[in-house]
Amino acid sequence: MKRSGLRLHPARVLLGFDMKVLCAALDDARCERKLSWADLASEINMPFKGTTSIPISATTLRSMQSKRSVTSAVVLQVLRWLGRTPESFLVGHDGTTSANEMLPDPNCFRILRFDTRLLHAALDAKRIEQGLTWKEVAGELPGFTQSMLTNLATGPLIGFPRVMLITQWLCRPAADFVRARTH
Repeated sequence: MKRSGLRLHPARVLLGFDMKVLCAALDDARCERKLSWADLASEINMPFKGTTSIPISATTLRSMQSKRSVTSAVVLQVLRWLGRTPESFLVGHDGTTSANEMLPDPNCFRILRFDTRLLHAALDAKRIEQGLTWKEVAGELPGFTQSMLTNLATGPLIGFPRVMLITQWLCRPAADFVRARTH
């Protein structure tokens, strides 16, 4: 419904993804297992063997905390190694994990990736359902522009923490949009 040129719909509270907490959990697990950063990178990269994907470097893992955005290709593999869900690193998360938040088990020689085309389709469906323009959707998602959202239809990589704003806006777990791939 429209009123004074503004669309009225329920306000959404979007929680931030805490990269520092993720990095601390990764470092704690690394230290607990007495792994060097290179050893950690080797373990995280195990599923990359037999794929065309570029392995994650120890430097990338060490420097994640200082980055504003980290590609989801890296963060999903870190979450997989930790056995944690993306939602478990949302600021204010209560510590409970539901089964639908668990990332898929990709088995050997497959890696986790966001299906950005599926993410775009879900955004578009909700946008249409709510009678919003792409510009209005972008206005509800801090750090996004209209073109960033519409470009998801072409399948580019998306980074953390930004992707978690989209999944929350959709009221769906990140796992709904994660697929196991060979590249």
